[in-house]
Amino acid sequence: MPAPPPVVSRLAPTPSGHLHLGNAVNFVLTWLLTRRAGGVLHLRIDDLDRARLRPAYLDNIFRVIDWLGIDYDHGPTSPNDFLRHYSQLLHLSDYNRVLRRLALQPGLVQASTRSRTNGTEAAVPLETPGAAWRAHVPAGTEINFPDAWQGETAVPLGRLMPDFVVRKKDGVAAYQVASIVDDLRLGSTLIVRGLDLQPSTAAQLWLAGQLSETAAFNAERIRFCHHPLLTDAAGQKLSKSQQLPLDAGVLAQQQEQGKQAVFQSVAGLLKLPSDAGETLASLHQAFHSADV
Repeated sequence: MPAPPPVVSRLAPTPSGHLHLGNAVNFVLTWLLTRRAGGVLHLRIDDLDRARLRPAYLDNIFRVIDWLGIDYDHGPTSPNDFLRHYSQLLHLSDYNRVLRRLALQPGLVQASTRSRTNGTEAAVPLETPGAAWRAHVPAGTEINFPDAWQGETAVPLGRLMPDFVVRKKDGVAAYQVASIVDDLRLGSTLIVRGLDLQPSTAAQLWLAGQLSETAAFNAERIRFCHHPLLTDAAGQKLSKSQQLPLDAGVLAQQQEQGKQAVFQSVAGLLKLPSDAGETLASLHQAFHSADV
């Protein structure tokens, strides 16, 4: 039996708002899993949504990572370093190459000028300016893959995401395409996401399987780990609006208390002893020795 591939993972925030507790928990979980495996961790920032990108949001990513005390092996060291050497804009040709290949697959990609205001939609030629490209998922399509946290998983993709966007109206690749290409470029073999992103994982697995160039993005080579979402005292999922944004004020005023909330949330998700979440060091030690 061949040896499993080396663990390569990534932190993949989007600078479209201040990070929140859920982002911090995902960062720490990814860091713990990668470090326990002796793997390599990248910082990959998804900045294709230029309309919502703000310098303060980009800076916030680096501040939160420093605040948590975690490290990574490859990636930008500052906002300026990111914009000059790591921005997704530097890889547009890679995304466009995949988009062109997808467009050549009969019946796979359709262009439309769907209106959010009145719900109307008109199918148009792919080359139409201002049209979004959508991948057409056949009805009844189900994606099955082993989830390292959730177990064997079946996602009814044809029902949940029947026509997801692969190229936005501005002509730029959408998240599902860019994420596949980026993970292949980094050589990712471990992807840690919240459970709410399980349908996106299924969409990416299905889409990547349509082309030989992206076929390596599959559940045999990549281990997917979808962790539970944060909940309140009543067990209800916390929405982003219910989570305190980790802006500069919060990071400065709630140094230890705020970090401990993150570490305790991670300890709870991993079912570690309550005192494991006191510090990052105690969390790392408890997780390293635990059978989870």
